[in-house]
Amino acid sequence: DEITNRIKKSGINAEEIRIDEGCSRINIKLKTVDGTEINGKGPTILNEHIEKLYEKLDNLKEGDILVLAGSIPSAVPETIYSDIMKHLQGRGVKVVVDATGNLLVNVLKYNPFLVKPNNHELGEIFGVELNTRESVIPYAKKLVEMGAENAVVSMAGDGAVFVSSNGDVYKKEAPKGTLVNGVGAGDSLVAGFIAGYLEKADLLYAFKIGISAGSASAFSDHLATKEEIEKIMNMI
Repeated sequence: DEITNRIKKSGINAEEIRIDEGCSRINIKLKTVDGTEINGKGPTILNEHIEKLYEKLDNLKEGDILVLAGSIPSAVPETIYSDIMKHLQGRGVKVVVDATGNLLVNVLKYNPFLVKPNNHELGEIFGVELNTRESVIPYAKKLVEMGAENAVVSMAGDGAVFVSSNGDVYKKEAPKGTLVNGVGAGDSLVAGFIAGYLEKADLLYAFKIGISAGSASAFSDHLATKEEIEKIMNMI
């Protein structure tokens, strides 16, 4: 309750789904270059809880952006992301998916607005090792060919690759800076891309903001501030 109230005071409308038994999952993130983490096991999610989630999703309307990110609870169907996208088909909701393996592959047929694997996750999907921006390009294109409208592949200190729905390819090395804390850098890239797109509806501009936000967070002990992001943006 305290955390929820603090989030609401910051201007974010936070809603949770209450369950009768079990504790919220506690994840410990060690703020290091590698971003080591210890993830706890969450409570059991029942069908009635999933139904409540769909009730909240039904409030989404045309022009809204939904982000499906991370792993899912063990009690939730493996198809939950693709099920959600199927449920929202035809409503004009843009969906961003930041996930791995089948969670990502299964949503492609529903044409997500953006998918954002990193190079290692992309390599695992196709059974290859991807260590350079050039090697990433054909497989990022495959994600678009399989249904994604846009694909951004993050590569930590090696920058990122962006393939748009019309096949345009953009590569960008990582901005100069000292890597301090890898936790949240990928999430910041996604948030920056969305913020940039909402600002100008320009995909290349969104990509630049995404890289700036991800890099700025990696160069900071905490998630990057607006000023830190703008400083990186001016370097690109």
